[in-house]
Amino acid sequence: MGKYAGKKAVVIGGTHGMGLAMVQGLLDGGAEVLLTGRNKDNIETARRDLDGKAVHVLRSDVASMDDIAELAAEVEKTLGRVDAVFVNVGYAALEPIALVTEETYDRQFNVNTKGVFFTVQKLAPLVNDNGSIVFTTSIANVTGTPGMGVYSGAKAAVRSFAQVFAAELLPRGIRVNSVSPGFIHTPTMGIADASAEERAVLSQVGDALTPMKRHGTAEEVATAALFFAFDATFTTGVELAVDGGLTQHIQPVPQQ
Repeated sequence: MGKYAGKKAVVIGGTHGMGLAMVQGLLDGGAEVLLTGRNKDNIETARRDLDGKAVHVLRSDVASMDDIAELAAEVEKTLGRVDAVFVNVGYAALEPIALVTEETYDRQFNVNTKGVFFTVQKLAPLVNDNGSIVFTTSIANVTGTPGMGVYSGAKAAVRSFAQVFAAELLPRGIRVNSVSPGFIHTPTMGIADASAEERAVLSQVGDALTPMKRHGTAEEVATAALFFAFDATFTTGVELAVDGGLTQHIQPVPQQ
């Protein structure tokens, strides 16, 4: 019997990258999962690749209030009450402050902040007492990276949301925590609109800056998220950096 046998979970943004790794970890452990995604092609790929497993795939845009309401209704209809919700969404536009437009600003806050808040507002009543909610934030919260101003602010707000949700859901024993990824190998490298050349440069920069001198894997982030969801039973309101030491002020030992 798997570690998560009998458990039910929702993964928002579960069609690729870190979200898909969370889904795979849950399924491998015997859980039943409802996953969402916005991109039609990614949805169809997930349906095909996960066919025959205990998974439900729903196309849903976290930036749409109508979709969020439909999501809550579908979760209640399909799963009833759930043990864990993973809110793994993110949209970043690489723009210096002077080039930010109202359109790109609103898109980043609608996805990363507004959508995340109202998704949890609607799903929290469906989480079992003593269940868990796990957010994906970002090391952009604390790094002050040029070109990531709007994204950094949006994700920092999610960190604050997590702490307040943790406080308000405490009477029900629901734990709320966040994983904060650094440079992680994913299909988009965290910036959906970046070109292949830009992603290649970003990959080189990430390896150079990270004390462990490599990118993390989606599975490594998923492992941390699953730990928060099911094993960290005396932990709430915490943000855990999964970043190879990048934000921990670790200095590599000089080579002789």
